Amino acid sequence: MAKAAKADMYAWEGTDKSGKRVKGEMSGQSDALVKAVLRRQGVNPLKVKKKPKPLFGGAGKTKITPKDITIFSRQLATMMSAGVPLVQAFEIVGRGHENAGMQDLILGVKGHVEAGNSLVEALKKYPLQFNDLYCNLVEAGEHAGILEAILHKLATYMEKTEALKSKIKAALFYPAAVVVVAGIVVTILMIFVIPQFSELFGSFGADLPALTQFLIDLSDFFVEWWWLIFSIIGGTVYGLLELKKRSIKVQQLLDRISLKLPIIGVILEKAAIARFARTLETMFAAGTPLVEAMTSVAGACGNIVFYDATMKMRDEISTGTQLQVAMRETGLFPNMVVQMVAIGEESGSIDAMLGKVADWYEQEVDDAVDALTSLLEPAIMAFLGVIIGGIVIGMYLPIFKMGAVV
Repeated sequence: MAKAAKADMYAWEGTDKSGKRVKGEMSGQSDALVKAVLRRQGVNPLKVKKKPKPLFGGAGKTKITPKDITIFSRQLATMMSAGVPLVQAFEIVGRGHENAGMQDLILGVKGHVEAGNSLVEALKKYPLQFNDLYCNLVEAGEHAGILEAILHKLATYMEKTEALKSKIKAALFYPAAVVVVAGIVVTILMIFVIPQFSELFGSFGADLPALTQFLIDLSDFFVEWWWLIFSIIGGTVYGLLELKKRSIKVQQLLDRISLKLPIIGVILEKAAIARFARTLETMFAAGTPLVEAMTSVAGACGNIVFYDATMKMRDEISTGTQLQVAMRETGLFPNMVVQMVAIGEESGSIDAMLGKVADWYEQEVDDAVDALTSLLEPAIMAFLGVIIGGIVIGMYLPIFKMGAVV
């Protein structure tokens, strides 16, 4: 099969049938073809100029977020449900998008579709925005003739997944933000405040309390070596992030450690199970074969431990093993989840059972995050009180001692 010519975006100006000046943008394989299309639409083209390609494969002007893709999926499905042709739906959704990068992306996909590509072929040209899961579901929808239903399912799936991620980020952001603020406050005290007290206490000519002397010595070390301290902290964080990106073993180690952390580990484990169930439910509902679906499910779990387990399950399922048996052998899934899947396999309603599992664990994550927030607030206040209060008391102990002597 001959490869379809690549479409580009062209800016055009011309006059309509009444002689009024009009302008716009259109995708096409050449300026001549764009002019021909404009003439068929009743526009006399005066100027047609090829637009420079945006950065990052058509999506670089403004950062494109998963929320943008979710809204796009919902809008496209709604347009198709209303009977709007696919290319026209792209035009309407793309022109109305506030995000310039997303607008370029949608119109770029439209151009590829106009050039003769199928929708899934057009989406695969933007792998950073449309992952394998998205493309596989769209392909299944195209083949089965239920594309609009699949797009609605995709939008719902992405909404639930993003809501789950937001909950986890909210749970981790609060303590991280407090620790950063506490670090900034302690740094200011160590570099600017405690040295002032140190000069004052030096004129006393008396021995200082052990806590005060410790804080002064710590402050002196901090003032002299602050650049080294921050370099080590920053270098360690950066190094771990880079190692996680580049080393599978480090990813496995960090993800395994994260699952064993008190409280946080339980939330991350429940979130991974919820994503596993929700993704597999969506793939099943689209009619994707189980073995093919497992690859996309593995990537959606968000934890390399569950990724490895899911890929192992895929290999076992391909040899005839039942899903429930493969899940049980991983040792990662609670008995309740395995039993629900077993009931689904026996009754032929695995997608419905997986949906119930996903709903259950998403609610569990919500409850766990709320409980964690309630627990962290007093714990963090106590932590700040001990740190900041200890520094304040240590600085005022000599003054109290002098007052007692007088």
